[in-house]
Amino acid sequence: MDFRFVAPDLRHLDSAGAEVCVGSIWSDERPARGLAGLLDWRLGGRLGALMQSGFVRGDRGEALLVPGKPHVPFEKVIVVGLGARGPFGEDGFREAILRISATLEGLRVRRAVVELPGRACGAIEPELAIALTMDCVGASTQHDTWWLVETAADQRRIEARAAEERRRTRGA
Repeated sequence: MDFRFVAPDLRHLDSAGAEVCVGSIWSDERPARGLAGLLDWRLGGRLGALMQSGFVRGDRGEALLVPGKPHVPFEKVIVVGLGARGPFGEDGFREAILRISATLEGLRVRRAVVELPGRACGAIEPELAIALTMDCVGASTQHDTWWLVETAADQRRIEARAAEERRRTRGA
């Protein structure tokens, strides 16, 4: 799988060439932040209304699919629940990244914009996030490219760790 990057702002997201966009929400944080918050703004508060009504709560393992166009350049928007922010760790990250992967595979989507779970608020460090992502789905033949939503500084940290992980797995 190939990883590319897109900055976490609407202008850059508009230029990403993917059919699907994937963000995440916490069960104990309102309003949504990170990519889900940006998408909610573009969707006219649709995600926020679904959260307020209880239709989507952000529980661990939960996934929501909503149409994106014409408000965002993506055909589909997926929001994955992470559960409560406090106990989030490696297990929660692995569960969420596998859920994202399975959802994309089920939709037969090979190219997507993905905000790695917990990254928007720094709940997981970028190096650990990419190492776990590569461990969980890096060798998958079902995905071509994920554009990771990251700041420029964190992009460099992720690129360095991803290169290290690739060298390690080639040597094994």
